[in-house]
Amino acid sequence: MIEIPETIHDLIHYAEGARTAVIVPEKGLRVTYDALERQVMEMASVLAGAGIRRGERVAIALPNGLPALVSFLAASMVGTAAPLNPAYRHDEFRFYLEDTSAKLLICPPGGADEARRAAAERSLPVLAAEMDSEGAVHLLDAAKVTPFCLSMPQDVALVLHTSGSTGKPKRVPLEHANMTISAQNIVATYKLTPDDVSMCIMPLFHVHGLVASVLAPFASGGMVVVPSRFDALAFWRHVIEHRVTWYSGVPTMHQLLLARSRGKGKPAGAECLRFIRSCSTPLNVEVIHKIEAEFGVPLVEAYGMTEAAHQMSSNPLPPDERRPGSVGKPQGVEISVMGAKGVHLPHSHRGEIVIRGLSVFRGYENDPEANVAAFVGNWFRTGDEGYLDSHGYLHITGRIKEQINRAGEKISPREVDKVLLSHPAVTAAITFGFPHAQLGEEVAAAVVLSEPCADEEILAWCRERLAEFKCPKKLYIVQSIPQTATGKIRRGAVAAAILNGEVP
Repeated sequence: MIEIPETIHDLIHYAEGARTAVIVPEKGLRVTYDALERQVMEMASVLAGAGIRRGERVAIALPNGLPALVSFLAASMVGTAAPLNPAYRHDEFRFYLEDTSAKLLICPPGGADEARRAAAERSLPVLAAEMDSEGAVHLLDAAKVTPFCLSMPQDVALVLHTSGSTGKPKRVPLEHANMTISAQNIVATYKLTPDDVSMCIMPLFHVHGLVASVLAPFASGGMVVVPSRFDALAFWRHVIEHRVTWYSGVPTMHQLLLARSRGKGKPAGAECLRFIRSCSTPLNVEVIHKIEAEFGVPLVEAYGMTEAAHQMSSNPLPPDERRPGSVGKPQGVEISVMGAKGVHLPHSHRGEIVIRGLSVFRGYENDPEANVAAFVGNWFRTGDEGYLDSHGYLHITGRIKEQINRAGEKISPREVDKVLLSHPAVTAAITFGFPHAQLGEEVAAAVVLSEPCADEEILAWCRERLAEFKCPKKLYIVQSIPQTATGKIRRGAVAAAILNGEVP
């Protein structure tokens, strides 16, 4: 790198052009930084020819792969990228296309019927992105190309939505500066170099995949392996073939890889890895220890959110201390813990986690009420409860709005989750409140078992480790706990489904 990148275009423009930027493993293709920049600029010209101007939204409904990556980069340079989960149904596409005021939709050449139908209802132009045998991505049926001005650091590069776990999804606009700064923070945290190879197994419609798995490697001049989907069966083959040095994922992915290993010891290819990164939702401490023992590589937990352009804190790599159960130290942003009256609390005191820094967004779009509630001065309220220990490591104890209020006693569902997950027969758990006539709320939990186990044994396990008022009074044995496409558990939605008998 010869200059400090301020826009997403800078990340690929300043890299050594002849170096490989992207590997498409299923096709055996390698795309250099020069070729990637050329493809992106050509597509941006096509989007400009289709009428896209600065700040206008280009919706993208593509599976992981080079077309999705080129479309995202091009849309961010001429307008604003609005990537969507290609698995959405018609009503979801209709909502997101309308809510983002999308001017155009990019789809695969075939399929995507529900996205296309939703676009047709809005008279929205649809262009198909296709990759040829040489690894070049083109937009089919494009009418013309038009010169355009590259986006500036304060232009909105990406618009995503919150998960909507506490109501209607809110639009999060992320500027180029937010994203490039976040990418550089990740480079600094893990000391990424041009020799590092990331494997992107997170979806490219999520800030985790876009910033950690793609933009951070670009910021270091490294390489990104982009398979079409996460496949635990093919994972280690890709690691071996492309000498992957790190990957970032959610707990479900790590657990699937661990299950595939079946105690056979260090898989072939694991010697290439420098580290494994976990983010987006908590990973059980027992699983962390098992993965490190099995794969022989350090696993670091990080803490990120869309509003901060992803990473806010992370455990450090060896030889510095990793603290399983914590999400590490602040990385490029300031983190504090605030009490109910807006007072910043000392170490070891629980309160709401608040953040500020250059990677943090300026506010939700067209939602002044949400912004009034979300900011205290220039501190953004994450909605997470936690504390900083005496060494500056951040510990998350739960979501404030998920707390169970049992006769005035506030109970953190995550604390109960941890106890349930420590039982040898429990592989997944979720704790939630249910209405109670006298107490207001009472504690319930759903668990997934690896082997038969009596309810009473699990409840007794909890009573040995928790105060009685925190122990579940209802226990549901389920086959699985529903997650979002990015591996998150929306506790309120899952609780409602379980109480209504909708989860088997």
